[in-house]
Amino acid sequence: MTTTFPPLKNDLLLRAARGEHTERAPVWVMRQAGRYLPEFRKVRESHEFFEICRTPALATEITAQPIRRYSGLVDASIIFSDILVVPQAMGMEVLMNPGPSFPDPLVTPADVSKLHSTVDVQKELGYVFEAITQTRHELKGEVPLIGFSGAPWTLFAYMIEGGGSKTLQKAKTWLYKYPEESKALLLRIADVCVDYLVGQVKAGAQLLQIFDSWAGELSPYDFEQFSFPTLRHISTNVKRRLAEDGVPDVPMTLFAKGANYALRFLAQNAGYDVLGLDWQIDPVEARHLVGDKVALQGNLDPNVLYGGRDAIEAYVKRMCEGFRAGKRGWIANLGHGITPGVDPDDLKWFFECVHKYSSI
Repeated sequence: MTTTFPPLKNDLLLRAARGEHTERAPVWVMRQAGRYLPEFRKVRESHEFFEICRTPALATEITAQPIRRYSGLVDASIIFSDILVVPQAMGMEVLMNPGPSFPDPLVTPADVSKLHSTVDVQKELGYVFEAITQTRHELKGEVPLIGFSGAPWTLFAYMIEGGGSKTLQKAKTWLYKYPEESKALLLRIADVCVDYLVGQVKAGAQLLQIFDSWAGELSPYDFEQFSFPTLRHISTNVKRRLAEDGVPDVPMTLFAKGANYALRFLAQNAGYDVLGLDWQIDPVEARHLVGDKVALQGNLDPNVLYGGRDAIEAYVKRMCEGFRAGKRGWIANLGHGITPGVDPDDLKWFFECVHKYSSI
């Protein structure tokens, strides 16, 4: 069934993602619907985290909160959800208390048998699709809506570690001890991600982002062996599936945090329209590495937002000067997700500074 959405009034993000040089940089921030907003914390007082994810009306409300607060300043919304809904869809229990926790993680390859043999994403993750469709209507075309998924390596690591980890010892042990079984599980996760992302586009997502949050924990060799093949699998098959189904293509962003050593390789081989940058690389260097193959997104250190208005303005100005040196489009963002203690007014100042300095 085809859904008719309100016409899009602000297409800066989509034009920049396709490589066009825009009149100013579109700007949004990762985790912009979240804990730094008092209106989000108010909803959380009476609703558990994954309850919000699974309740389309609540997910729509949370997604729209920063768009309302920063109307005219922010150029994209991102659906409120979590990367760990994919392991949940595959049959794993995930709790949020306050960080993610897997009561029964995968210990050996034999434990993979506990996962669902097949995953019906419409059945397991249809609530995300419903939230996307509702949100498109709620936004009334003010800004585009971004859908997303975790990358297979990052999801694999959570599923084995059982939560966050400073060393990823358990997940890396799998790579070294069970390399073929690891590749098989990574591909299995990737196939679910493809189904999930295609479903998001059909539901109304206008751009997709893949979060490989733990890419930087891998050596260049291991990244190329274990993570990259699944990232390429996702970009290739999402675009193929959409074309086969007659659904218009949408831009795709890859954010491989910490994998700056791979930027040139990813730009040439990964099949994404945009590469997200963390704050540990200069924009001029990043553009030199990728050439004009892709658009770029990033990359202010989120902690600059605690530095006061003078620091925010100075750092945003410098970031904008670096990105403007390129010929291709760029999307202003942080180099990772916004953290809970940021003053919402300081984020507003960040947006205002991007508007001021990216259009000079």
